[in-house]
Order: sequence, then C-alpha cells, then structure tokens
Amino acid sequence: MKKLFYFATALIAFQSCSDTSNTKLPILGNREPVERIVDGKTVIDTVYQTISAFSYLNQDSLPVTDQDFDGKIYVADFFFTSCNTICPIMQRNLLDVYKKFKGNPKVKLLSHSIDVKYDLPSRLKTYASKLGLEGNQWEFVHGSRDSIFNIAAKNYLVSAFEDSSDPQGLVHQGWFILIDTKKQLRGAYDGTKAEQVKQLMEDMEKLLIEEADEEK
Repeated sequence: MKKLFYFATALIAFQSCSDTSNTKLPILGNREPVERIVDGKTVIDTVYQTISAFSYLNQDSLPVTDQDFDGKIYVADFFFTSCNTICPIMQRNLLDVYKKFKGNPKVKLLSHSIDVKYDLPSRLKTYASKLGLEGNQWEFVHGSRDSIFNIAAKNYLVSAFEDSSDPQGLVHQGWFILIDTKKQLRGAYDGTKAEQVKQLMEDMEKLLIEEADEEK
C-alpha cells in the first residue's frame, strides 16, 4: 500500500511539473468514463476524481468544511507541528506561497495536521501565529484520525500514517497538492524543493487565469 501511494504521487508530480507550456494544467488523479445519450447518440464523458466533503476545526476552533473552498483554488498539504524533518522546510516554502497570494479572495491554503492527539486547535493557533499569519486564508485543521488519513490517501493521493518504527511515530509525504474550483487535482509539487514551489506558484497563476476565463 505504501508503495502504491509513493508511485501515484510521483506520477502526478511528474505530470504537473513537466507541463511548462501555456496550455491548461492537466487534471490528475483517478478518472472513469461515463456514458450518456445526447440527441440519440451515445456520448462518453470523463468523470474526474474530486475532493470529498470534509469537516474539521481550524486554528481558531471554528468549523472548516469543503464549502469554505467553493469558488476558490487552494493548496493542500499534510504536516504536524512537532515534526522536525521535512515540515519546517515545507511550511517555510508554503509561507512564500501565502505571501505571494495574500489577500487574493480566490486563493486559500489548507494544512492538515496528522498528529490528531496533540495538534488541537490551540496548538495550531500558536503554530500559525509564529508564522505571522492573519485571517483565515491559510487554514490549519484538526480532525479525527480516520478523517485525516483517509482524505490524504483516497482524495489527495498523499501517504500519511502512524508508524511505531519512526522516532516521532508519524510519517507523511511532503507534497503540495493544487486543487481547482471544481475540487479536482491539478498539480502535485515537492514542498521541500524551491524549484517545485516556484513551479507551483506559476501554475497557480495559470489556474487563476483559466478559472477566470471559464467564468466569462
């Protein structure tokens, strides 16, 4: 199972980061053909994977659901506040993303803590404050063990799990996942690598243009 997650995320990361043209970003994740009848003819549509409904508490102990991301693009990641390996690098890089798009009502960030025992909203608030964050454009969320681990694996295709053999007892991948207004996966980027975070920001600008064109 672990190998499957690593393979899936490596694949979508390659697809997203290799797309440097001016064409639309690819739609990633699982997909399935669905038949429908149009004017008496069978037409096959492609139904793409989307992020399921969710409900968490954020750093202000306020409920955060998927509906709070309606009409917005967002970047999701998985972390925990006491992580002393990749998390500090990831959050420092995601802070650059936050600063670039700060105040843009079409952009949000969503960081899921996988330490469901200790990363309660009060602890997430302290963490967010140390980063100098304001408002709710960047949500740090706490949820049940199953809700966090399941949405990581099944929706975002990111591996996150408890591991008694790890010194901190928790393991997760460092991907930043870009989601569009339809809740579809549009890119995956290694949050520990500056060049991929730069690509993420460029792709976010591209996606905002795409979404604006569709609204016309």
